[in-house]
Amino acid sequence: MKILGKLTILLCGVLLMVFAMEFPNWGDPESPASTHLSPYFIQHTMEDTAVPNIVTSVLADYRGYDTMFETTVILTAGLACFLLLRIERKKIPHRYYRHEPTGVTLRMEGEKYPKNSAVFQRMDANWVPYDFVISRTCRLIIPFIQIFALYVVAHGHHSPGGGFQGGVIMGASVILFAISHNLRTSIKNFSEKTAALFSVTGVFIYAGTGALCLLFGEVFLNYSALAPILGGDRVMARSHGILVVEIGVAVAVTAVMIWIYYNLSSAGKQDEGL
Repeated sequence: MKILGKLTILLCGVLLMVFAMEFPNWGDPESPASTHLSPYFIQHTMEDTAVPNIVTSVLADYRGYDTMFETTVILTAGLACFLLLRIERKKIPHRYYRHEPTGVTLRMEGEKYPKNSAVFQRMDANWVPYDFVISRTCRLIIPFIQIFALYVVAHGHHSPGGGFQGGVIMGASVILFAISHNLRTSIKNFSEKTAALFSVTGVFIYAGTGALCLLFGEVFLNYSALAPILGGDRVMARSHGILVVEIGVAVAVTAVMIWIYYNLSSAGKQDEGL
């Protein structure tokens, strides 16, 4: 079996090198992409989609199929981390708590531990000193990070940005909260089930938009068909359709980032972690 695997890898490597030789040189102005595709996108983006940002129109419209499957790959990555790492949370023989009035750290044993206590705060086994400045500073700047993430998604038509970039920023804000506080508090505010549900929802928004185009008698992901419900003419419908799928991408990327972080930082236990 190992020999067969090595032969398969070798064959794939040889094929990749052979076909790579057929590619045009890097930056070749006479390549098909430079003589046919790029000039068309530059000249017709506004006419076709009413989107000034050519990158966004290419990603979400001209090659919308590719971007949809990229979003699906991101969902698959989150699911793979869940299946490989997630384990059942086991009973912990002892836990550490900080006594808030005095700041003393206590080790408690037994099955009954303080829950939702204003006096005792749960600590991780690998204890990290509590830092009031860091936690409060992060709590203050996280809302601004999230507002900026929404701005990046909403303005991806007109400036650098879009669903992937905005989703990464939004996911990073939640991860920053988990790092500056603790994993349990983050999961309490944005649970694993919520992350999994949002991951699927983001892909569903993208694919559902394409399916809706089919219901209106057009080809898959031809946003022009959505003019009756999105308003405006067929060109503006393509612009609005791009925004809808970008929102789906942002939702999926945000949730998958958080989902993967939960499992990686806690080795699948989601009880203690960074």
